[in-house]
Amino acid sequence: MNQQFRRSSYSSGGQNCVEVALSLDVRNIAIRDSKIPSGPILRFSPAAYVAFAQDITACPDRTTSMR
Repeated sequence: MNQQFRRSSYSSGGQNCVEVALSLDVRNIAIRDSKIPSGPILRFSPAAYVAFAQDITACPDRTTSMR
């Protein structure tokens, strides 16, 4: 998957940031930790990414596990 990552618009510029990339065919969305760009990448279909993002935003304390 050829992609160009960009920092999430929700990142405050601190150390706890994620970067997001769309595949060229827009079939996948990838996220990674900005502190470790060569580290693991999570890949989602658009529908799965929406569900993932909704779960994260619904989490009252985002520094702990979601469930």
